Amino acid sequence: MSLIPVTILTGFLGSGKTTLLKRILSESHGQRIAVIENEFGEENIDNDILVADTQEQIIQMSNGCVCCTIREDLRATLADLAKQRKAGTLTFDRVVIETTGLADPGPVAQTFFMDDEIAELYLLDAIVTLVDAKHGNQQLNDRQEARRQVGFADQIFLSKTDLVTADEAEALSHRIKHMNPRAPQQRVNFGDVPLQVFLDIRGFNLNAKLDIDPDFLKEDGHGHGHHHHHHDHGHDHDCGHDHCDHPHHHAHDDDVKSFVYKATKPFNATKLEDFLGSMVQIYGPKMLRYKGVLHVAGMDRKVIFQGVHQLMGSDMGPKWAAGESKVSKMVFIGIDLPQDLFKAGLDQCLN
Repeated sequence: MSLIPVTILTGFLGSGKTTLLKRILSESHGQRIAVIENEFGEENIDNDILVADTQEQIIQMSNGCVCCTIREDLRATLADLAKQRKAGTLTFDRVVIETTGLADPGPVAQTFFMDDEIAELYLLDAIVTLVDAKHGNQQLNDRQEARRQVGFADQIFLSKTDLVTADEAEALSHRIKHMNPRAPQQRVNFGDVPLQVFLDIRGFNLNAKLDIDPDFLKEDGHGHGHHHHHHDHGHDHDCGHDHCDHPHHHAHDDDVKSFVYKATKPFNATKLEDFLGSMVQIYGPKMLRYKGVLHVAGMDRKVIFQGVHQLMGSDMGPKWAAGESKVSKMVFIGIDLPQDLFKAGLDQCLN
């Protein structure tokens, strides 16, 4: 039986997660989706809960969707849903997990890698993050949870852009791009999201169909990767754009940052594994997402690797095409990661 795809939906309090989910749960789209509300009792300040005034853990929606609130841990809920699906008491094709607005999505994502039973049943498709255009800048300034949610994202939706000026929306989008250059951004109104940009994003896919290979550096302006290489001095390096005139753009220096590493020489597989292993040991809690396509000595195929926190995986990708330039490209997104140390160490791993 094929694996059940899972989307993690995250975003700070008030960013519009519940609005988006209500739309998904009520629309006739032909998809049978199980939605898991990952609530933390008193801590949740969102009064607009999907499943209201009921003792039932699982509610069947009129359009074939299923909604359940976690009363225990996520692992047990996922196992229970899969068991009911197998027994035929519940019918669904995929799962969406809504995290509480104060959550770090990392531990939720790790559930799909650390637990063998869950990994055999489910496939983590992507982490989707909603950012409130009206309050997003302030939330990113004040709350690390908001910055982490952006750092983890495979797809970012900017909500409430109708409440800000075009320049303000552009400045926020620019800021987010520096924090996470690998996540495409899309503006949404009142949860009006086309399902094809929400589902089957394959953000966690390690297999041959890898969208980051040609495109994942395209957000850097000109495809050269040059202006992600020196982030220590804030965002001044890239002020050929009008929207850099916004004063708030210089008033902060986000601790969640991204940097890109590129190399034309091949990697020594053993050295690289040792180096990345030691970096993950030391900096794992601060490494939100990292991903890359690698040229490894002695291999005619691309090596695809990615990770979340301390969990790292790699897989063989497609063969290098005839005449294709064999370039390793890696992106690291994390909290105050020592870029110079990473880059010097990676240089040492080249043949």
